[in-house]
Amino acid sequence: MKAAVLHEIGGTPRYEEFPDPVAEEGEVVVEVLAVAVENVDKAVFGGRHYASGQYAAEPPLIPGIKGVGRLPDGALVGFADPRSPYGALAERTVVAADSVAPIPDGLDPAVSLVLGSALTGMSVSTAAGLSAGETVLVQGATGVAGRLAVQVARLLGAGRVVATGRDPQGLRDVRDLGADEVIDLTLDDDALAEAFTAARGDGYDIVADFLWGRPTEVLLRTLVPGSFAFGKPTRIVQIGASAGPDIRLTGDSLRTSGVEIYGAAKGLDAEAMASLYARVVAWARAGELRFALERTPLSAVEAAWRRTVKGARLVIVPDASDAGAR
Repeated sequence: MKAAVLHEIGGTPRYEEFPDPVAEEGEVVVEVLAVAVENVDKAVFGGRHYASGQYAAEPPLIPGIKGVGRLPDGALVGFADPRSPYGALAERTVVAADSVAPIPDGLDPAVSLVLGSALTGMSVSTAAGLSAGETVLVQGATGVAGRLAVQVARLLGAGRVVATGRDPQGLRDVRDLGADEVIDLTLDDDALAEAFTAARGDGYDIVADFLWGRPTEVLLRTLVPGSFAFGKPTRIVQIGASAGPDIRLTGDSLRTSGVEIYGAAKGLDAEAMASLYARVVAWARAGELRFALERTPLSAVEAAWRRTVKGARLVIVPDASDAGAR
C-alpha cells in the first residue's frame, strides 16, 4: 500500500510503499479516508512531545495518531492509536477494535475531524454560562478553533461578538463569519489597549481566550476601573495559550475588575460532552457552521508536512486515482 513513511524522528515523511497491515486478535484494519495534520502531530513525530516515546519510537513508521476511515463492513468510523508502525497517514491502518467510534450519518469525513475544534467554542456556555444578548470577545479568532468559536457564540445567542487576531485576511474572514468588530493584535500595547476599550461597548461579558500571554495581559489592564467603582463582571474562559503559557496577573485586575477566570473544561463530563457533540453535529448537518479545510492528497504529504496553513485545518485524503481503483 501507499503511505507517508517517516525514516527518522524529526524528518519529513515520504510517500512510498509500505507493507499492508494485518489485523491480529482484537484488531481491525481500517481504510483511511481523512487525517488532519496538526501541530501536535509534528511535535510528536519530531521528538518534541511527551508522547513521542509512545508513538515515534522505532522508525521507519507511519505518522498519524487518529483519523476517519471505513471498516471492512462499510461502517464509517473515527479511529485512534493505530498499532505502530502503522499510523493514520496511509491507505490503510490497523487499530484495536475498541479504538473506533461511529461517525454520524451525513457528515463529510474531513468535516468530522474538525468537530472537536467547534466543541471548544461551546465553553462560552458550559464554563461561562452565556446568556442571550451578551457580548463575547474571542481572543485568537483567526485560527481554526477561533473561527468556529465566533460562529458558535452567534448560534448560542451572543448579542455582539468581537474578534482578535494577527492576520489581516483572517480578520476579514471572521467578519463574514459573524464578528461585529475585529481587533488587530499587531498593535503596540497602548494602541491595543485603546482598541480593546473602544470595541467593548457596555463591556465584555465573556472572553473565549485561545491566546493567553501578552494579549490577555493587555486586556486585563483595560478591565480595571479608573475610579472607585464596581467593575462589570467579565468571565474569561482559558482555552489555549498560543501567545504564551504565562501572564502577569496583578491583584487589582481581579480585585476591582469583576474578572472571573475559568478553565475550558469547567462544567464538562461524559454526558455533557455527548450532548454538546450532538448539537455541533446538528449544526454541521444543517450547514450552520463553516469549516475551513485544506484538502491535500496523500501523495503530496511531504510538501504538506513542511507547510504552515493559516486559518484552516490541513486534511490528508486518499489520492483520487487510488480511491477510484478500490
